[in-house]
Amino acid sequence: AEGSFVCIIRKSPNHRLGWRVEVIFQIALHKKDLELLKQIQAFFGGIGSITTNSLTMCAYKISSFNQILNIIIPHFEKYNLITKKQADFLLFKEILKLIKQGEHLKVEGLQLIINYRSSLNLGLSEALKLAFPKTIPVIRPCVIIPEKLHPEWMAGFISGEGCFFIKINKNRNKAGIGVQLVFQVAQHIRDEVLLKSFITYFKCGHYVNHHTKEWGYFHCTKFSDNYNIIIPFFNQHSIIGIKNKDF
Repeated sequence: AEGSFVCIIRKSPNHRLGWRVEVIFQIALHKKDLELLKQIQAFFGGIGSITTNSLTMCAYKISSFNQILNIIIPHFEKYNLITKKQADFLLFKEILKLIKQGEHLKVEGLQLIINYRSSLNLGLSEALKLAFPKTIPVIRPCVIIPEKLHPEWMAGFISGEGCFFIKINKNRNKAGIGVQLVFQVAQHIRDEVLLKSFITYFKCGHYVNHHTKEWGYFHCTKFSDNYNIIIPFFNQHSIIGIKNKDF
């Protein structure tokens, strides 16, 4: 849910071509979930480091090429990602292959890495676009949503991306106040198909586009659906981290 596969390409006069290529696997969470990051670090055998990079956020990072290649990559090959982040993982894996082959030390190989990097996450910075004008972005891999989502995957995904809140508004009822329970999952518009599949999965809720058209939401606002479907589901398939307290 909150993982990120990062490739950093920066100028470095100490490297053969004047450019340094770095790879990082990262999970960033609110500081309230610091203990959860420690559990994830322990799960991966204690590799990597945990930093607090702001007043509110903390991050678990692995920047060792060999640890990413030998531990992180095999993990996500065995347990496939489902969102469009799977496409980022596959592009990231190709970049690692090129680095392992020493292509980052060759002009043609560095350009090929740039081609992959331009399709990874949010693409190239303006500085990299100017530095590598011959870049041809590779086609992002197609990710097919499974017909049946695993309930433990859903619990893990909601641990990162779900939201439980209460809306209190003015109302024309006798109390003058309306109270509404809301279960919500927000994602970038590129994962619209995944969020719409939640409607079939839970047999409730609806999909809403954000006004910016860049984000979409799975909403469940009907009291009976939250009470009879959503709450029993997560009672059986536990959310972890601080979000379990919100639940």
